[in-house]
Amino acid sequence: CTKTNVKSLKLLLFIEKDVNGDTLWVWCYPSVGSELRQVLLSKCCLTQDSRNFHTFVFGQFCRTWYYITTAEVQEPTALNKVTHFSIAVTAKDFNPEKYAAFSRILCRMYIKHGSPVKMMEAYITVLTKGICQSDENGSFLIKDHDVRKAYLAGSIKDVVSQFGMETIILYTALMLKKRIVVHHPRIEALLEFTRVLPALTWHRKDWSILHPYVHLTDAELEDLKKCPGYIAGFVDPDVSNRSDLFDVFVNLSDSVITVSQSAKEAMAMGKLHKEIGQLIVQSAEDPESSDSQVIKDISVKTKEILANLVALANECEDSKITLEGLKQHHFPPATENFLFHLAAAEQLLRI
Repeated sequence: CTKTNVKSLKLLLFIEKDVNGDTLWVWCYPSVGSELRQVLLSKCCLTQDSRNFHTFVFGQFCRTWYYITTAEVQEPTALNKVTHFSIAVTAKDFNPEKYAAFSRILCRMYIKHGSPVKMMEAYITVLTKGICQSDENGSFLIKDHDVRKAYLAGSIKDVVSQFGMETIILYTALMLKKRIVVHHPRIEALLEFTRVLPALTWHRKDWSILHPYVHLTDAELEDLKKCPGYIAGFVDPDVSNRSDLFDVFVNLSDSVITVSQSAKEAMAMGKLHKEIGQLIVQSAEDPESSDSQVIKDISVKTKEILANLVALANECEDSKITLEGLKQHHFPPATENFLFHLAAAEQLLRI
């Protein structure tokens, strides 16, 4: 188990719902701050009034990823007064599949033994050795869960099949590090859709911009606003009225993308955007192409644009682009505008 793997796992905590319908924060290792504790409780389906049962949710708060697995207790077990329980794991890395697999083993242990002791042993073994083996509960190896697999786990083809040429709006917003808000009433749909979007800017491999499950609370919105650009998922329909939170709003259930008034100038579309949009759609519609091939095709085009941008920067003093320098090339207005804002996003602009 490499050092990064050891350090990535941070916290293990536990929430139970008993036969009276009461939800209790049972225990936690090591201790947790009150703000994170509040966020984790709000994300756990056992503390919510709705009857919706979510077996697995994940998200990010204050640069910490959380993964919450919820299980129903089927009689008879050692947990005679517990109907449901949730295990929350926090970590420094984005890898839903890794932490879902680990949490499933912890759930099976808890159902079997009815005590946190065995779970703690498994947690510490993974922390120190990167492995957790158990004959009856299955085995878990950190090295089986490469981060690249997590980045490629969603389907870019599904995104393009839903939005077609409008995918270029998402691509442009991500390239320019804009704020994207996605709304869907079902958390599972939100998680599935939002996790794919950072792959549109594969050259950055930056999933820290992803906040797939946000509530409209002061603490979470303050945290979100610290990020210059992000992808944020909300189940609350009221987010559509919060124009202070987004440059691009995606109504996922209605398949509608809206660019906010304040972002329209930076997001103006032209011939270059049409060309990129057609490339994305053609690649995604090719039945022979896998999702990773589509990401590669988009990435090749992105690298070509960035190489041109760097070449333009190299012609300028300090290798930084200016608007005057761009104007000398007589690009179409929308292309010039896009390159100017892209230079700012890639820190190639002279301030």
